[in-house]
Amino acid sequence: MASLSVKPGQRFTLPDWQNNSLLISADAEQQRYNSHHIRQEGQALRNETSNQARWDEHKSRTHLKDRITSVDRWRETLARCLTDIDLEIDALTKMKEAAENALQAKNLCLDVAIECLTFRESRRDIDVVRDPVEEELLREVKVIEKTKKELQQRVDDTFKQLCLLKEAHQQLSCDHRHKVEALELDRQCVSFNPTSGSISFKVNPTRIPDGTTALSEWEQNSQHNKERAEAEMKASVDLRGAITLTIAQTNNELDAQRIATEFALRKRMRDMEGALNELRWQEQNTLEEIAEMEEEIRQLEEDIRKRTLDLKVAHTRLETRTYRPHVELCRDQAQYGLTEEVQQLEGTIHALQQKRTESQDALDALYRQLHRIQTDIGYKTNSLQLDNKCMDTRKKLVVPVEKFEPEVDAVNRTRNLPRNSQLELA
Repeated sequence: MASLSVKPGQRFTLPDWQNNSLLISADAEQQRYNSHHIRQEGQALRNETSNQARWDEHKSRTHLKDRITSVDRWRETLARCLTDIDLEIDALTKMKEAAENALQAKNLCLDVAIECLTFRESRRDIDVVRDPVEEELLREVKVIEKTKKELQQRVDDTFKQLCLLKEAHQQLSCDHRHKVEALELDRQCVSFNPTSGSISFKVNPTRIPDGTTALSEWEQNSQHNKERAEAEMKASVDLRGAITLTIAQTNNELDAQRIATEFALRKRMRDMEGALNELRWQEQNTLEEIAEMEEEIRQLEEDIRKRTLDLKVAHTRLETRTYRPHVELCRDQAQYGLTEEVQQLEGTIHALQQKRTESQDALDALYRQLHRIQTDIGYKTNSLQLDNKCMDTRKKLVVPVEKFEPEVDAVNRTRNLPRNSQLELA
């Protein structure tokens, strides 16, 4: 007969089995509850973090856009300032060239004044006089040197101001360039998104780089660059006005001095012409008087010759009558008459000879005076030619050098040279 095989091991009771089922069911409920709670928390966290991430990204994007707007506004401001300072640099450069040209023009004025003074050094003897023309020419040289000094100072001031403008321009340009670069970087940052291919993790991205500045410092730097550029432009505008005024004043001073010099020169020439006319009149009268005196001397000599012949006749008569014989040799009226005639003729001849000597001395004095007059005429003619040469030279101040032609070349002066050439001084 077969036997029943019983599996060895622990045996649970039915309540154990029921309790186990209840426990499993309760654990399942608890796990599901826990899982549901975790899922709810996860969903809430995901929603919260997603919203926070979107909000943070929105805030960052907004801050970047605001920053871009702020930087771009400053970029435009600096760009306008750069344009204005470029225009001012060009204007000041042209004004500097105008001042340099005015300064260069004063060299011609100075050369002309010195050339006129040099010409007038060729005056001779009594005509070497410190007249108003020389005083005006010397005053003109002083005025020209004074105006040259003022213009040179303006040129130096302009050079310094141009250096300051270019320095301010360089700072503006550097600031503008940095802002353009910053704009490119910030716009690139705005364009980044989770699908961009260039995003990646970076080492210590929240670090503060060396050289980082505060926002107020950044604002102050741009404002300082702008204000400095505006201040330098204002100083440049004021300087341009001062240069314009200086050029006008120096030109007016030189024109007034030139007019005064030429007025004195023309007056001196009129005086010289009057003196020459007076001397020529004196020369003519002296020549006439010389001719009359020579004729008078000739007539005196002729009378002396005649009276000498008469004296010879009287002497011969007296001598012949000494040979009368004996008693005929008496002192008659004829003897007395002949003796008186001889005495009278001798006195007449002596008076005529004395008058001839006086006339010859007067003639010699007339010849000396004529020589003096003619010499003085030569001096004054030379002086008048030199003053005419000065007037001819001074035409360079009002006539373009290229069109200027001298009227005469009385003192071996070379013809006019180009503006930039050195004037020949006689």
